Amino acid sequence: MAKYRKLGRTSDQRKALIRNQVTALLYNGKIVTTEAKAKEIRKVAEGLIAMAVREKDNFEEVTVMAKVPRKDESGKRVKEVIDGKKRTVYDEVEKKIKKDLPSRLHARRQMNKVLYSVTSVPAENAGKKKNTKKIDVATKVFDEIAPKYVGRNGGYTRIVKIGQRKGDGALEVLLELV
Repeated sequence: MAKYRKLGRTSDQRKALIRNQVTALLYNGKIVTTEAKAKEIRKVAEGLIAMAVREKDNFEEVTVMAKVPRKDESGKRVKEVIDGKKRTVYDEVEKKIKKDLPSRLHARRQMNKVLYSVTSVPAENAGKKKNTKKIDVATKVFDEIAPKYVGRNGGYTRIVKIGQRKGDGALEVLLELV
């Protein structure tokens, strides 16, 4: 018996498909796909969530000094003229950041091997590049998804059968996080 389903694709196409679907599942919480794809996606997604649950609290908070641009009432950066050039004025502030311990850093890098980065576009400015932002899905898994599953030993996803697809009759399912 084979260790995985080939899904009628070459290996590079199959890996890209699985990466894309796992990223969509973890970002959105649920996806609609065929049953065979869902079973393959479930293996990868559950492994990533289990890794995040193990490493959830493996960080330390560190206080650092950071330079932040000074802003006026309208939210624009304050500039002053130095040697005939306009330069932004910066203030130093203390910031608390999460510093991953080595095992959590390794887990984050393993996740980033599988997950794609997601670009979020707000609904009111659709089609404009200005307000888009990149979302780190690995951070979302550590901060939002892993805390929900702390007391649970596996079984982080659920497959619900929807019915047959109209075009080719393939069995469609809803794959969602429990």
